[in-house]
Amino acid sequence: MFILRSVELKDHKDLFKLSNMMVFINLPADEELISSKIESSIKSFNNPSPKLWENYYIFVLEDTESKEILGVSMIHAQHGTENEPHFFLSVGQESKFSNTINTGFVHGTLKLGLDSNGPTEIGGLILNPEFRGHKEKLGKQISFVRFLYMATNQERFKPIIHSELMPPLDKDGNSPLWEAVGRRFMNMNYTEADILSRSNKEFILSLYPSENIYQTLLPMEARESIGKVGKETEPVKRMLESIGFKYMKEVDPFDGGPHYRCALKDVKPVKERITGLLITAKSFDKSKARDVIISLEHPDHDFFATRTWLQVHGDGQVSLDPQVVKELGISLPQKVTAIPFS
Repeated sequence: MFILRSVELKDHKDLFKLSNMMVFINLPADEELISSKIESSIKSFNNPSPKLWENYYIFVLEDTESKEILGVSMIHAQHGTENEPHFFLSVGQESKFSNTINTGFVHGTLKLGLDSNGPTEIGGLILNPEFRGHKEKLGKQISFVRFLYMATNQERFKPIIHSELMPPLDKDGNSPLWEAVGRRFMNMNYTEADILSRSNKEFILSLYPSENIYQTLLPMEARESIGKVGKETEPVKRMLESIGFKYMKEVDPFDGGPHYRCALKDVKPVKERITGLLITAKSFDKSKARDVIISLEHPDHDFFATRTWLQVHGDGQVSLDPQVVKELGISLPQKVTAIPFS
């Protein structure tokens, strides 16, 4: 069985292992930083700060047989403040025309912008590559659990949900856009700038070009990477689009990865959430049940969820297979929230 739950101190080694499988700013391969993030997450689940930008929520996917953490995902309740703005490049166009030679061009442009009162951000989605394509759709589970948590605790988050997707990188993990623009103005490589931006973003505003950057002047490889996603990120892009997220014509100023957004109330799983009183059901009928991810009160975890079949009785009551209730070790009755999974 696979369960979804809030991260715990004991997960440190498994998270460090996952962090070495892919390059992610939200889960760098840094043991000390991972420990700090776990502690911050535990605090956020138990006693969230009224300063939303201080709240980070980390979810893990656990195989209950092996006790191994196979995946992780995150929510940052607010990305972008006065002290640490959310930076982006607006993707636009500028028309030029000459009457003298009767010739005109439409140039693609990039322009640096910032948001000091930013949205909630979802990110840090990693699944052990060995479990991609699993019949239980584990990647989708660890992604969707964030929407389940936000559906249940909407007051903890901003009205807009934001996601930054990874662009295609070269064989050495470098960004074509960074090589064409960022490196020329900041005299550091992509990885160095990425690491520095985690703790200090002042250099972006001070050194990055402040006026329009004409895409025409960039190498073809850099132009073609703007707003695109890498091969491994394509499934995430399709998933986000299927539940209401849209490309905002904004990209990351370092690598050109696209920014997607959706109002929390309009995210499909949030709109279609199911609530009810979970009861014992000796006559549970799977043929009448729905495939869901459901959050449950569990004595051992701050937040606990799983994918299962839920029967909705139409009288404010819902039920699970009694055998599943026994395996999960939960008590009944209890109020629950679920989101459709398929």
